[in-house]
Amino acid sequence: MEKIIPSVKGTRDFYPEEMAIRSWLYQTLREVSESFGYQEYDGPFLEKIDLYAAKSGEELVKEQAFVFPDRGGDLITLRPELTPSLARMVAQRQRQLTFPLRWWSFGPFWRYERPQKGRTREFFQWNIDLIGANSPESDAELVAICVAFFKKTGLKPDQVGVFVNDRRLMDAELEKLGITNTEVKKQVFRLIDRRDKMRPEDWAAYAIEVGLSVDQFEGLKTILDNRELWKNSSDMQRFFDALQAMGADEYVHYNPQVIRGLEYYTGTVFEAYDLARDGRAILGGGHYDNLVADVGGEPLPGVGFAMGDVMISLVLQKYGCLPPLGTAPADVLVTVFDETLLIESQRAAHQFREMGLRTIGYTEVVRLPRQLKFADRMNIRFVVIIGPDEAAAGQVTVKDLARGEQFTATVLEAGELIKKMLA
Repeated sequence: MEKIIPSVKGTRDFYPEEMAIRSWLYQTLREVSESFGYQEYDGPFLEKIDLYAAKSGEELVKEQAFVFPDRGGDLITLRPELTPSLARMVAQRQRQLTFPLRWWSFGPFWRYERPQKGRTREFFQWNIDLIGANSPESDAELVAICVAFFKKTGLKPDQVGVFVNDRRLMDAELEKLGITNTEVKKQVFRLIDRRDKMRPEDWAAYAIEVGLSVDQFEGLKTILDNRELWKNSSDMQRFFDALQAMGADEYVHYNPQVIRGLEYYTGTVFEAYDLARDGRAILGGGHYDNLVADVGGEPLPGVGFAMGDVMISLVLQKYGCLPPLGTAPADVLVTVFDETLLIESQRAAHQFREMGLRTIGYTEVVRLPRQLKFADRMNIRFVVIIGPDEAAAGQVTVKDLARGEQFTATVLEAGELIKKMLA
């Protein structure tokens, strides 16, 4: 046997069982998104790398994007994220669109990262944004959508949580420490983001390297340990009031260490995590002000988040929240008794489909036990047999493999009975 060519590293094969989970996730995301009045959209899978160079960060552009020249010499990338494409699409039709926009999407993305549990190079991602609204209540709506998804899938507030901060609040607190230089603030934001990723002594050394004095460093630690800091911000107070009104506050926690690494967030930022000790990030997002303007449009505020399918699928599986998903390709299998009745069986299969039943019509003349075994292995519940006696009487025999029962009726009567038993 020749060696099978392997799949590309970091990609996944979706056999019917995996595809059933992906389809269920897509449908669940659709229901949650549409329940808040969001419209589905999508962008191209290929974009010019220039679109990401402005605001997505150097690491994404130089290390994570799959970049290649097209035949015209332009540098093209498989999309690593969707927000820049969204900004471009809005800018292109800004004068024709009605704001605020509520848009969502679920599609494939690619990043050149080291594959590991919960992270692949090819993944599907839920993107949802509210553009053209600029209030704490707008930001709260996006977090409420996260929570609505958790509730719908059965994830509990002691299993997952959304952690929130506000960059404007942090900016004001840093200025109280005398940190006013824009470039230094950026360095401090990176310092904050890395607190839990470094040993305490290394983190302290990094703070000195950034240029913080001993007093500033101690002041920064006090800020980061203050989980009531949000009360210093009227916007954050309105944000949490709105979450409570939308029934989402039980899942949401203030954390001044949430900064978000991407360059374009300017206000509220949030991340959702599996709350177990070994828990990983599930999704992230925040408020941005300049993205549409950065791609040539007029300034528009926005807020949104993205959630990959790999990690959330692991979390849902971990907590037993994936529903039992049937992979049976059909409800009915119409067998072939012999060659003289092949066309009669095909006609019956067509009638069942016309009645809205998923139906496979066997297309070969093989022994009946083999056909019954096929139905059993494929989890097809109903098997239809049309022998000479049934054909002469204008009827079919239906075997219910789940209950071990059978009955004889016309095709139309059988179809109606099957539909009732499936309901």
